Amino acid sequence: MLETSARLLSLLALMQSRPDWTGAELAVRLDVTPRTIRNDIERLRALGYPVDATRGRAGSYRLGAGGRLPPLLLDDEEAVAVAIGLRVATGVAGIADAGERALAKLLQVLPSRLRPTVDALAATVDRGPENIGTDAPDPEVDPAALAAAAQAIRDQEWFRFEYPDGVRLAEPYRLLSWQRRWYLVGRDPQSGEWSTFRMDWVAPRMPTRRSFEPVALPGGDFTEFVLRSVASSGWIVHARLRVDAPAEAVVARINPTVGVVESIDATTSVLVTGADSLETVAAYIGMLGMPFTVESPVELRAHLARLAESYARAAVEAPAPL
Repeated sequence: MLETSARLLSLLALMQSRPDWTGAELAVRLDVTPRTIRNDIERLRALGYPVDATRGRAGSYRLGAGGRLPPLLLDDEEAVAVAIGLRVATGVAGIADAGERALAKLLQVLPSRLRPTVDALAATVDRGPENIGTDAPDPEVDPAALAAAAQAIRDQEWFRFEYPDGVRLAEPYRLLSWQRRWYLVGRDPQSGEWSTFRMDWVAPRMPTRRSFEPVALPGGDFTEFVLRSVASSGWIVHARLRVDAPAEAVVARINPTVGVVESIDATTSVLVTGADSLETVAAYIGMLGMPFTVESPVELRAHLARLAESYARAAVEAPAPL
């Protein structure tokens, strides 16, 4: 039979492994009497762990929400996975500092057999720069904004927030992390129009407490919807190009997640794309390899003209050395 402290940890581990346990099931698993289980439940409550109980023949115990955080009882693979994940988490304001604090606490309680593995990973693994596709700085999302959106999604309540174009109201459906950015998929309650919102541009307002009945996203794939809609609405700079090539040829040259192509006629199409800076847009469209005209923005035309002068000078044959 386990000593009391060890038994309490084992009891917590069991209660974290699934939502509900009867007293009889816990007694069998821990090889004690049901009375001992009742006493141990009271000890956990006295220590600050919320344990809910339902009475009757079908009664059970459940580890409730809130209160003091229970000890994290991880197996070897889980502990190493958490340590690695804490070292590479990015994209949310303050997550680096919080991750370092959490990692320090985890390292303090790691079993000695795992320390060599985690220490080896810490000493031999570096993380290269992730922002290599643009000169724009990585955006950081306010964790409070993520939490507010996630709660509205969970509770199926309208989500009101400030956005660059004004105050918006949406039925929130899904959060997605992609390309070091966070996005929210939402539906306008009045028009029924589906949209993707960048979470680093979102400032939550007071909760609406107004529920909605979810509807299915056309196509059903939230990830695909975000990747396609970001090209036309999810960047600081948006560009519209008239390309002297059929739509099929343009689609074959680009990643469908970075541009939307519209067919004009058999030999002409329009490409809508974007990025967080003019320089990045210019780099993208420079790889198109097809004749095009910039319809918007006008700032992109001026930037391309300057690049053209620089490229022309670079293409001049250098004089032969003396």
